[in-house]
Amino acid sequence: MNERQSIAIAVLTEIQDDVELVNGALRDAGHAAHCHWVESPASFDEALEQQHFELVIVNDDRYPDAIRQVVKQKDRYIPEVPLLALKTTVDENTILKAMNDGACDLVSIDNKARLQVVVGRELRAYRVERALDSTMNSAFEYRRQLNDYMENSPSAIAYIQEGIIIEVNKSWVELFQAEEKAEAIGLPLMDNFLGESQAAIKGAIIATTKGKWQPGEKLVVKSTVGEGDAATLELDFRLTDFDDGPYVQILIAPRKVVVEEPTMLVHEALKRDPTTLFFHRAQFLERMTKRLKRKPKSGLHALAFIKPDDFSKVRADVGILDTEEILAQFAEEVRKRMHPRDVAGRFEGTGIMTLLERGNIRDAEVWGQQLVDHISKHAFRIGDQDVRLTCTVGVVGVSGVYANLEELVGACVDAHSHAKSQGGNSVYLRESREESTRLKKYDAIWVRHIKAALMDNRFRLAQLPIAGLRSDAHKMYDMLVRMIDEQGTAVLPSEFLPAAERNNLMKTIDRWMVTASIEFCTRHKAEKVFVKLSHHSMVDSSLVEWMQSEFEKRKLNPSRLCVQIPEQEAAKYIKDTKKTVDAFKKVGIEFALEHYGIDKNRFQILDILKPNYIKIDGELMHSLTTDMNLQESVRKVTAAAQQRSIETIAERVENANEMAVLFQLGVHYMQGHYVHEPEVVLQESVKVVHTTLEAIDNK
Repeated sequence: MNERQSIAIAVLTEIQDDVELVNGALRDAGHAAHCHWVESPASFDEALEQQHFELVIVNDDRYPDAIRQVVKQKDRYIPEVPLLALKTTVDENTILKAMNDGACDLVSIDNKARLQVVVGRELRAYRVERALDSTMNSAFEYRRQLNDYMENSPSAIAYIQEGIIIEVNKSWVELFQAEEKAEAIGLPLMDNFLGESQAAIKGAIIATTKGKWQPGEKLVVKSTVGEGDAATLELDFRLTDFDDGPYVQILIAPRKVVVEEPTMLVHEALKRDPTTLFFHRAQFLERMTKRLKRKPKSGLHALAFIKPDDFSKVRADVGILDTEEILAQFAEEVRKRMHPRDVAGRFEGTGIMTLLERGNIRDAEVWGQQLVDHISKHAFRIGDQDVRLTCTVGVVGVSGVYANLEELVGACVDAHSHAKSQGGNSVYLRESREESTRLKKYDAIWVRHIKAALMDNRFRLAQLPIAGLRSDAHKMYDMLVRMIDEQGTAVLPSEFLPAAERNNLMKTIDRWMVTASIEFCTRHKAEKVFVKLSHHSMVDSSLVEWMQSEFEKRKLNPSRLCVQIPEQEAAKYIKDTKKTVDAFKKVGIEFALEHYGIDKNRFQILDILKPNYIKIDGELMHSLTTDMNLQESVRKVTAAAQQRSIETIAERVENANEMAVLFQLGVHYMQGHYVHEPEVVLQESVKVVHTTLEAIDNK
């Protein structure tokens, strides 16, 4: 209570001196009291009509009406305001009688100190009660307005607490085809959605309650009501607090119906194969040609050729008429695993060709392997019959090694043929090194550009922030490299690093990356940076000592840098990797395994290398949102990592669905375009020309 706040007090007494006594006592106690003298019941009625009092004090010895009568008169106007009684002689019995008559307390008129304490107590209680009433009224009004909004909103709205639907509006009832509101309330929210969407919804709810869900972010899910596009819903999550605790509000806006011109729909339909719904061959090649003229924002293009194995056996099992239905179902499984930027076409017979946009060529191979594994476990349904089949995938990276589209497509088909000749049910990555003569000419151009860029200090860092899922990440970054060409354009690593790896330039680039990253830490106060090193550097016996000297030179704690290498490389060169990692740890440098695959749940490598972090392979993210088996595998990985005090980071997270699933699975951090696009540090952040020149001259 603010003691200096003005207090209106009615003092009921026939003697004006009592008013002065009360007024003086309260002002001495710090109350800004304004006492109004009331000498009779008639004047009390008049005062109550004209003035709002916060306290009524009556001298029981010097006022015509008894306490009980005064209380009745007061309650007709201000029942919530406390009444105190004064008396010359006070004992326990008189106090009890006064309180039974309706007074809050009885005070001796000569006990100034007690009068001050009792008045302060009653005023505080009165004001707290008044504030509470105001809050309750506001809450009631808010609830009323909220109910009006819910009932009149065209959006379907539900309130969830601990996974149970507590309240819904009319639009929700209609959307999920319930007969009445009572039919929807009290049921688990998940009953309204397909299993493939439930992990994302659970994660979004947890993230919302933890304050980690971004306002305006929408989750795309499949409901149990409707088919095809009609079953796809966009969910918006908000945290709402009521007097009985926090609720998660789920809002589903009405679907916007886009009316397309019938002519346009016909033209679009003519471009697609009616069975697979992918583009016809000519349309696919036309689109692929256009796509290849522009470079991806990050990574590279890869071409994949996919065919079901032994489709003649499928025809024998289901009959010639139903083979197209099997092919349609097969195409749908391929479509589910395509990324939004991928494009596909029915190439020939049962063959499907897809142009993929991936971080690197290994990502495309992983995508193909995932598809192969999924198809081998999937049951295709024709009537009451389950049909099983396998498929084979050939993959080739798009690069300047191939002179034209004909050679690129031919290489992809040859990759499929190679995998099929090995028994099928597999993926084969055709690496460009097989084109030895052409590759040497291609590499010679890149080697010249790379060396010139190193000598001219035209390498730049690109920082990719790492965000916390369980808590806030404190300025953690994944460090990427960009090469600036002579025209000032940034060149992606997918274009020049393969040539650098084939021509012994990686150790030079790695050392540039380490030095530049240390400098970045110093300038930008980054708490942790992740730097990828090649196998060439990991077997370099002078690397650790050189890195230690760089840290000492800049007076930087080595623990702020985390070296990372792909899991496949670490497993392939496990002895060399362990030796170098152990040396890192002695210096204080941390270690991470990136592109960690979860299919085989290989935990032995974690026990051998004991990394501080593992980065879950980014190529798994797209399938993770709908593949419940994959989700369970990731859950096992996070549990195994937690048992070993290893923190987990998800790579290449691109949308809210992926983030929500990762949150629900217990992953610690995430990176990718959903968090932030890679940001190039354009200024010449570090000059290490003396290092690179020396390395180049020794070649």
